[in-house]
Amino acid sequence: MGCTYSMYGLGRNKKSTFPEVVVYVPSTRIPVQCDIQRVLKGIVPQDLADSLSSLRNQIALVAEDTGGSAIAELQRALNEYMSVLIGLTKKEYGLEELIDFKWKNLEDGQQDSSIANTWYEVLSALHLMAMLTLAEADSLMIPKDNSGSGFRVVSSDSKREAIDLLLKASGYLEFCVRDILTRIPAETKKMLPKDLQDGVLEAIAIQALGQGTEIQLGLAVECQKATLSVKRRLACEQLIYFSQAYHYLSGCDINQGHGKKHIRFIKWKFLEAKAAAYYYHGLVLDKGNEPSSHIGAVSCFLAAEELLVECKKACLSFCLAAPVTRAPPLWGVMKHLHQKIPEVASRKSQMYGYLLQQEKGLQVLPDLPEFQLSLRPDDYELPVIDPAWDSNNWEALGQPLKEHLRDSDENSSD
Repeated sequence: MGCTYSMYGLGRNKKSTFPEVVVYVPSTRIPVQCDIQRVLKGIVPQDLADSLSSLRNQIALVAEDTGGSAIAELQRALNEYMSVLIGLTKKEYGLEELIDFKWKNLEDGQQDSSIANTWYEVLSALHLMAMLTLAEADSLMIPKDNSGSGFRVVSSDSKREAIDLLLKASGYLEFCVRDILTRIPAETKKMLPKDLQDGVLEAIAIQALGQGTEIQLGLAVECQKATLSVKRRLACEQLIYFSQAYHYLSGCDINQGHGKKHIRFIKWKFLEAKAAAYYYHGLVLDKGNEPSSHIGAVSCFLAAEELLVECKKACLSFCLAAPVTRAPPLWGVMKHLHQKIPEVASRKSQMYGYLLQQEKGLQVLPDLPEFQLSLRPDDYELPVIDPAWDSNNWEALGQPLKEHLRDSDENSSD
């Protein structure tokens, strides 16, 4: 769906304003109604077929009617649906490839897939849960300004809650890559929509960790007790996350959908993280007593200043890519750095100008330090299978399931 169109009323009824983006939501896909009851009639108990059908249809209708903005309601329905759905994945029932599951892109309404594989349905449902969680984090980072002053404040509690949601979304996506895609046959994988490529899922999962680190760095800037070393570490970690996300996404087929806009977002955030990393590394180096330390520091400040210029270009490129969006007002660490970097670069260049003239051979941009990454995706496990799958209702069918399936196969071959 790109940039959380639905969160700001730009779902089916588009307004003249463009949505803002803090946490980027690359794509939201929703189920297309299908006749599950007819396919499962006489194969599973009627209440199970009804439950699967009604929950899936509920998700489709609510997502369609609200443009995806009814996040809490959709998450509840998805969790309940998942508990019933995973019963179809059990090999002993032989139902994994019985239902043709259809999904479409929420923004343009175009159906992107129709695949008869239950693990594909689990993958799509988890992907939707991840996108809704990212959208919820985005809404926390873009508070409404009811005063009309244009001045908005995001509370520390909202920022911490947004970080928790980013880790949760990352956990959903990591589970998709590690535990769901591995269960889907290779031939079926070739039919998956571009949004469900393993590289795309990995990129979004890592991007979420990078944005969580970005918020942490903003909190550190606001905290008087946070040391310079902590800020540098967070900036360097953020840079690593976005570098990894770019690596995964650039290896995918991203010429369709929102792939181009997605990679422009990651490039923009990568440049912001790099500017922050060089700035804080420069401050650390500047505490040294050797001329080489001061020269290295100035080189870092000047590099950070150049990167700020590139950040503005990358942000504009991202915003203008379809679907057109707005960047939020400067916030967090970048609000601080857009003021500090030019100021410090100018002052330190003047202060150590004589060293730059004397030691031209030392004017090499220092390497940034490497750190072990701190944030990890939340652990996710599939819910417990709905008790209806173990009920005595199976006996009411009058014919064992495997015999029914065997009879159906024989009839279809005649």
